[in-house]
Amino acid sequence: MKFLFDLLPVILFFAAYKIGGANPDAAHAMATGWLGDGIAPTQAPILIATFVAILATMLQIALVWLKHRKVDTMLWVSLAIIVVFGGATLFFHNPTFIKWKPTALYWLFGGVLLGSAWLLQRNLIRKMLEAQIKLPDPVWGRLNLAWAGFFIAMGLLNLYVAYNFSEEAWVNFKMFGGMGLMLAFVLAQGFYLSRHMEEETN
Repeated sequence: MKFLFDLLPVILFFAAYKIGGANPDAAHAMATGWLGDGIAPTQAPILIATFVAILATMLQIALVWLKHRKVDTMLWVSLAIIVVFGGATLFFHNPTFIKWKPTALYWLFGGVLLGSAWLLQRNLIRKMLEAQIKLPDPVWGRLNLAWAGFFIAMGLLNLYVAYNFSEEAWVNFKMFGGMGLMLAFVLAQGFYLSRHMEEETN
């Protein structure tokens, strides 16, 4: 449930885009009603989906606050990025900005992991996971580097799809490709870590 909750803005973005694409006249009327004239019918689905994603992220933070009375820093960062890039897409009627949003988020995560390790000598992956698992120091270092590399690579892949495929293909990749690659990476990390955990136990 938490996994689905974390993906709420992405899921609603995808659903709004598909519904808008399936109902172009209604989507265009809604987009012009919200954002004013000058919007082409083909632009309406991505603009509506972007608007929905911004609202969904705000709702997500509100629900977390009501339940826990605190909000994780990463959620605030996600909100800031979707508001900046999504807001630019809505203001300029240009989907390029929202297509850059995942890359900005991925590269921010990767930069924070690398910067904390190299400049502050702090391994953030270890800080998050060491209460659950025990690993040798070199493995923690490789794990932190692997996650940073994964985020940087995902940012590049997002741009490749955005600039070399159709808008609909990019939306599908955002929903299924990103999730699938993340799941595959987590599973690969699990196999890698289990080997070292067994060595530590033995």
